[in-house]
This record gives sequence, C-alpha cells and structure tokens, in this order.
Amino acid sequence: MSFVREFIAHLFPRVVRRNDLKLTYTFCLGGLAFTAFLLLMASGLLLLFYYQPTAEGAFASILFLEEQVAGGKYLRSLHRLSSHALLILLFLHTLRVIWTGAYRPPRQLNWLIGFALLCLALFAGYTGYLLPMDQLALWATQTGMELLHTLPGGGILHAFLVPDGIGGSLSLLRFYALHIVVLPAAMLILISLHFYRVRKDKGVLPYL
Repeated sequence: MSFVREFIAHLFPRVVRRNDLKLTYTFCLGGLAFTAFLLLMASGLLLLFYYQPTAEGAFASILFLEEQVAGGKYLRSLHRLSSHALLILLFLHTLRVIWTGAYRPPRQLNWLIGFALLCLALFAGYTGYLLPMDQLALWATQTGMELLHTLPGGGILHAFLVPDGIGGSLSLLRFYALHIVVLPAAMLILISLHFYRVRKDKGVLPYL
C-alpha cells in the first residue's frame, strides 16, 4: 500500500516551488506520457466491446467498428494516436534524463525502471500491430519476427509468440493477451514504482 500512498502523494504534492512550475524544469514529459497511457487504457477498454480476437473475425470486427459504430473510427484513431504519443513522449523523456544527467546516483534505479518502461511500451505497440489482421499488420509482424530471429534466444521467443505462424489463431490470441493484460499490468506496476522512486530519491523534486 506504500506504493499507492506515494503515487497519490506524487500526483497531489503538499508543496510546489514556484520555480518548479516552469515548463522548462522537466518539460512535464513524464506527466504527459502518463496522460497518454491513461488515454490508451480508456480507449482500449472501449475497443474491447467490439474487437473479436479470432483469425476469422478480427478484421471484420474492425470494419464493423469503423463503419457501423458511431464514433468508432474516432475511437480507434484515438487509441492509435495515443500509442504514438506515448512512445514519442517516453523517448523524449529518456533523452531529457540523459541530457540533464538525472540517471546518476541516487536515481540510477529509477533510470533503469524508466528504460524498462520504454521497452515495454515498444513491445506493447508491436503486439497491438497484429490485432487488426489486415495486410499491413501481417507484413509488419512478419518483419518483426524475422528481426527477432537475429537476436540471442530469439528462436525461443519466436516459437512462443507465433506457434502456428503469423496470423494463426493461437498466435493472435497470444498477442491479444500480451497486449490487453500482461503488458499494461506490467507497465502500471513500473509506473507506480517509478513515481514511488521519484519521491524517495528527492533529487529532481526536493520539496517532495
């Protein structure tokens, strides 16, 4: 429960210095990335009501959402653009940390947590790419799997992710489970830990 308490305290600090309210202090990139993550969660939750995670029904459910559901096309675009925004903001946040030297002790652990978050966000975006099951999704996933084969241990991951080939029923189910449950849950845990460490380290926000 300490994580939850510290997380809430980080969102609503008791004291904020006037100088720290300047946009240039941290560019608020972490807060903006967290906002994009919340948008992703909310839009993704609504998409669950229409998406069919089957090889036969996935693409048809996307067409139904965009053509028959009021605001469906907007909802899907919001989800896609939020994912792009999250990756861009996390990347810029990482660059800002490197530029200002915020990865140095005592904040080295938080730097590793943030880097792990960036990696998880990239993987979450990749797993979401297959879900529409259109031609672009199949080609992009195929390219990613071929790149995975070049990495050490990539063959094991490939066998786990696409046991019945790109676009197979079991492969789609595994990408779907990773995309909507495993990776968001892991990211939420790391985000809470990240905010917790920001408060504990007190380097960039000494008033906390």
